[in-house]
Amino acid sequence: MLQKFDPRNKDILIYVNDKLVPRDEAKVSVFDSVVQGGDAVWEGLRVYKGGVFCLDRHLERLQHSAKAMAFTQVPTSEEITEKVFETLKANEMYDDTHIRLTLTRGEKTTSGMDPRLNTFGPTLIIVPEWKPPVYDNESGITLITSTIRRNSPMHVDSKIHHNNLINNILAKIQANVAGVDAALMLDAYGFASELNGTNIFMVSKGELFTPHADACLHGITRGLVIELARKIEIPCIEKNISLTEMYNADMVFCTGTMGELTPIVTIDGREINAERTVFNQLLALFEEIKGEYCIPIS
Repeated sequence: MLQKFDPRNKDILIYVNDKLVPRDEAKVSVFDSVVQGGDAVWEGLRVYKGGVFCLDRHLERLQHSAKAMAFTQVPTSEEITEKVFETLKANEMYDDTHIRLTLTRGEKTTSGMDPRLNTFGPTLIIVPEWKPPVYDNESGITLITSTIRRNSPMHVDSKIHHNNLINNILAKIQANVAGVDAALMLDAYGFASELNGTNIFMVSKGELFTPHADACLHGITRGLVIELARKIEIPCIEKNISLTEMYNADMVFCTGTMGELTPIVTIDGREINAERTVFNQLLALFEEIKGEYCIPIS
């Protein structure tokens, strides 16, 4: 599902290295670590009615990722928040907005892998765009199972929200070739992990299940859905989930900042049951509490 370009995004201002610049002038050096090796961490943020949704949780994950990657001179969450708000206000964006927030290790003195070549401090990039949720929570999306496995903690820990997304991109390419919306990625043992860009949940006999956050990202929306389920006393269990269980579930859906909560209608050509009772309860509560989890733009 490819989103159409919103013409309003042609004239946006983007924050790059202490400057707000027009979209066409937003650039980083060819010596920046994100160019040299995908050496950066990032967050996707969404703006609802004058506030940034779960901003505190996203910035905490960004800080943890940067620390795990041994970044130095990392700006504080308060400093990043100030720049995010400055960027949104400059663009008069207070709703219906998605932000791609990236912190790279920074520019290098010369090409190379060694982080000791990074002597200038990190590069902060804030890209706000007019962008509604990418998926439709009524019609849902279709999946195939990718042959590309999700990284295990033995390779790259999924708790690091890093920019080196090549395995996810390869899985998305397989989905594109198959003519479906997204790819389900399995872990090294063949259990469901996540989609190429979102987390996944399954409903069976009134209970909610989701994969352990071992090979999948510990998504912000994923964590919130688990909290909401427990709030309304829907059992939520993290476990290894096989493809056979997914095929025969009462309902399967995915979660993420870009798509919010989205039903999955087919996996590998198997039509998935659409018993929406649990999903509808969670979706209604998610819509209800959005404002409570937004940090007002000030």
